[in-house]
Amino acid sequence: MVEDKTPARRALLGAFAAAVAVPALGGCGTATKKKDAKHQSAAAAKAVAAADTAPAAAPAAGSVIMIIRHAEKPTGSGAPYGVTDQGVKDSESLTIRGWTRAGALVSLFAPRTAGGAAAPVPAGLTRPTKVYAADPNKGGSKRPAETASAVAAALGLTLDEQYAKGQEAELATALLATAGPQLVAWEHESIAAIIAKLGSITPTPPASWPDARFDVVWVLTANGGGWNFSQVPQLLLAGDSPDPIS
Repeated sequence: MVEDKTPARRALLGAFAAAVAVPALGGCGTATKKKDAKHQSAAAAKAVAAADTAPAAAPAAGSVIMIIRHAEKPTGSGAPYGVTDQGVKDSESLTIRGWTRAGALVSLFAPRTAGGAAAPVPAGLTRPTKVYAADPNKGGSKRPAETASAVAAALGLTLDEQYAKGQEAELATALLATAGPQLVAWEHESIAAIIAKLGSITPTPPASWPDARFDVVWVLTANGGGWNFSQVPQLLLAGDSPDPIS
């Protein structure tokens, strides 16, 4: 893992590590859940409609695309607050629980033994050779880049932020043109637009990503002319669900 030599960041990540056992936030009421589901379905449909409609190219042999939604975010104007990696309050950044998840993702995608050697990744996943996150400087959230930064650093990779929210078609084209395992951290309401541009996928992925789920990885594995789809629960923090998104 690449060592972070910034004292302020080390101190903050130490606080995040202590928060790993913090229980999951309580669920919303039934009415709120229905409203959120309706909102997310509409947002996903809009994102898919905005994507380029040109036919997708066939995936490169051996390609694996792993997609995660950014980690936990503020839920309103009160606590838990978003904070930068320097501990400054910021509504566009992850919460402490979100930063804790971002650090814990290293154990999924870039695990190491006690001696520092590369260790096997969990079943269903693979070690990425390319890591993408939505550009935080072009109208999107900072959270996808914050979520993927620790993984990219642990792998010795430069985080690719050349595509912004709204450029899901362009991102999909890049994913299709690149062989090998790739990881994408994105805003959940636009993930459906990425999926829509990748071609034939079996079984069909869920139509939208629920607002309350931060704890799953969507995995697409090239099968020749298309992709096989699966889901891997992260099971990193207290309260993470073992169930896939339905």
